[in-house]
Amino acid sequence: MKDFYLKNRDFIMEVIHFGMVGVINTLMGWVIMAVLYNLIHLNYWLSSGISYFIGSVFSYHANARLTFKVENKDKWLPWRFAVNIIVCYLAAFSVAQPLVRKVLASQPQVIVDNVAMFLGMCMFIVLNFFGQKLFVFRKTKKHQAGM
Repeated sequence: MKDFYLKNRDFIMEVIHFGMVGVINTLMGWVIMAVLYNLIHLNYWLSSGISYFIGSVFSYHANARLTFKVENKDKWLPWRFAVNIIVCYLAAFSVAQPLVRKVLASQPQVIVDNVAMFLGMCMFIVLNFFGQKLFVFRKTKKHQAGM
């Protein structure tokens, strides 16, 4: 087990940091949405949209600095991040709903939808991690040589 850890230490630490950023991001998003919706009385879409935007900005900066340790930022990083979020969301939720619908065909729609949303979120997390690692915050050959 120790050999496995030593061999994969960087990847394991990226997963742990990504998870920590995700937990903070989720808690922050829920607080922002709850305050905007329940205390300020903005509508559902505005509250969730503002919360999601702030969470995405936080996630972008936190994952760039803490998870993937990006030092040499280029102008395309925010665009790659946005494309990654959109592609991962569409891929995860487009697969989750039909899959759960087939598996739980005899269940009420409310159960199917909730299970599909949960599965979609889980799939999104995995796709988003690899999308950020391999596409958004990828290490170029020039950058790897300097390490």
